[in-house]
Amino acid sequence: MGSSEPKGFGGEGVQPGAGDGRGEGHPEPARWLDNLAPYDPVSSLEKIWARPQQVPFKLDWNESTIPPSPGVYQAIVRFLSHSNHLNWYPELGSRSLCHALSAYVDLPPEDILVTNGSDDALELVCKTYLEPGNKFVVPMPTYTHFLVYVEARGAEVVPFYSSDLFDAGVDDLADVISDDTKLVYLVNPNNPTGVTYRADRVARLLERYPRTLFLVDEAYFEFHGESVVGLVGHFDNIVVTRTFSKCFGIAGLRMGYLCTGPATMRQLKKLFNPKSVNRLGQIAAMACLQDLEYYRNFVREVTEAKEIFRSAMARRGLNVIVTPANFVNMKVPDPARFCLLLEEEGIYVRDRSSLPRMESYVRVSIPSVSQVHEVIRRIDRVLARL
Repeated sequence: MGSSEPKGFGGEGVQPGAGDGRGEGHPEPARWLDNLAPYDPVSSLEKIWARPQQVPFKLDWNESTIPPSPGVYQAIVRFLSHSNHLNWYPELGSRSLCHALSAYVDLPPEDILVTNGSDDALELVCKTYLEPGNKFVVPMPTYTHFLVYVEARGAEVVPFYSSDLFDAGVDDLADVISDDTKLVYLVNPNNPTGVTYRADRVARLLERYPRTLFLVDEAYFEFHGESVVGLVGHFDNIVVTRTFSKCFGIAGLRMGYLCTGPATMRQLKKLFNPKSVNRLGQIAAMACLQDLEYYRNFVREVTEAKEIFRSAMARRGLNVIVTPANFVNMKVPDPARFCLLLEEEGIYVRDRSSLPRMESYVRVSIPSVSQVHEVIRRIDRVLARL
């Protein structure tokens, strides 16, 4: 009787190069990917791991600088200590979390879609609505990873630059958009400039261009405290995305969500994978929403720490642009050397000087009050070496 073991799975599978087609050409990708460069994130993790004796301050990706609520750990441990069924798929569509989020965002559960991080939500919108030749308008500079999703669909990027880097310039933006613009991307507050878009100004854009989809990325909503999500109940051409990776501190579990009306939701669900959100992430996000006071306290700490940092750097002759998010932009004479010296001190920030009109700027995520004083002390040691 022959073995039922599948060939190639520890059995006598096809050997590499033996009739497998290698060296005889390769599948061609979609033609609009020819000139597309992959998103190349600059991660500090390997540098941090290489210095285990040093207490690091990872201030480069705008993550929370404190652990998640203790309730998050307790919920995960409870789940893992019983018959947790990690061998089963997660709750399809994260229905329980959608109901919990309903109270948080003040929208019906059916207007909420939980995704594998907000990046997954952003990509889903692009896959659903963009095709080659579509016009896409985006205020620049902004979150660069999103541009990869757009270009991967073959859309035409129409960049908008406000006359003032740190002002939205909504009236001028409105004139750049046209009736044939398929998608507009607004990060609110914007990363890296901190520019914000008031709900009434966004509503005017929605009214003026009803055939254009406006995608509003509210990754930093908890720090900003203002939102356009209330427009979802009144307009069919808006999607709002949010994340649990910033204020809520569970970036490693990849949890995000989007809010939109019924018409757009029907389209998005055609490509949405209802089992894409992992079970531990679902549990952690639910626990986050059950301890909102913990996160409100952290937001208050960050707000206070931003002013402490700005004031300290001003006394040292450095200009700091404070944003409504959990980061600031600081102008330094030599960003590359400044960041390199900071790394020696165990501080990792993001050099943004290569972005258009961001010359000389570095972006610094702001930690809690107790942490920011130590960050300032280490920066002082770097400034003494410049």
